[in-house]
Amino acid sequence: MEQQKIPFKKFLPGIAWFFIVAVLTLMPGSDVPKVEWLDSIKNFDKIVHAGLFGGLTFLFSLPYFKIGFPFAQKRNYLIRISLAAIVWGITVEFIQRFYIPGRDFDLLDWAADSAGVLIAFWICIKIMKHSGNK
Repeated sequence: MEQQKIPFKKFLPGIAWFFIVAVLTLMPGSDVPKVEWLDSIKNFDKIVHAGLFGGLTFLFSLPYFKIGFPFAQKRNYLIRISLAAIVWGITVEFIQRFYIPGRDFDLLDWAADSAGVLIAFWICIKIMKHSGNK
């Protein structure tokens, strides 16, 4: 059986979101915008982290939704995408600690990143199961 390929352009939304996440998470602390009413919401930054990394996982998983791969193969790709996003999250924390002025390492940020990834993984699996690929 011939290996089915996904066109590169299908991954462009995920690639674009990756760069947006990189810019937002790797900018110096002094450049991070302060919005008083948002900063007053408890743990709002954790919600932002979960959304950024959940979006990253979802957008890179999107090309696999309608491709004719068996569900087990799609799930394996989603696991790889999710693990890569979780590793990227901890990598960002180390980069912030050692190389970005005004930013520091926060294990809870990484936990929020990982939670966003896992939620997106769960949503993607549900979508794939309900689209007839079991």
